[in-house]
Amino acid sequence: MGLIFGKIAVETPKYEVVKSTQDYEIRKYAPSVVAQVTYDPSLPQFKGNKDGGFMVLANYIGALGNPQNTKPEKIAMTAPVITKDTTGEKIAMTAPVVTKDGSGGDGGEDGVVKEKVEKLKGCLERDGYKVIGDFLLARYNPPWTIPMFRTNEVMIPVE
Repeated sequence: MGLIFGKIAVETPKYEVVKSTQDYEIRKYAPSVVAQVTYDPSLPQFKGNKDGGFMVLANYIGALGNPQNTKPEKIAMTAPVITKDTTGEKIAMTAPVVTKDGSGGDGGEDGVVKEKVEKLKGCLERDGYKVIGDFLLARYNPPWTIPMFRTNEVMIPVE
């Protein structure tokens, strides 16, 4: 029942907080292994669902039954699930091993995410950081979590 209310009950990536401000954190993440798929949401099997790649990865690790990987070996679920807009949608899960205000009440809708990205970029540039890549959306909860209890983060690489 805790998952419905936003409890994160799976392994998350380790990181060091380099700098913390009222608006954001600069984090240094340890190297990690990911399972990743790039897909086109407009293909018939995805029915326009931008999160359709999640099912491909969930089947790969065996979250929904028998693992569909080469061994076949069950792999532990981890968080966050990271999505990136590219030519096609790219989705990745970290293997076992943001905005700071914590407002994760949305499900990662495009308009809200774009607003958060622009705000974060503005704060970073104001403080002298150079944005060196596209943003990633990190979602820490399963889809059945009540939206106001979800933890989502916008991540932007900087130097």
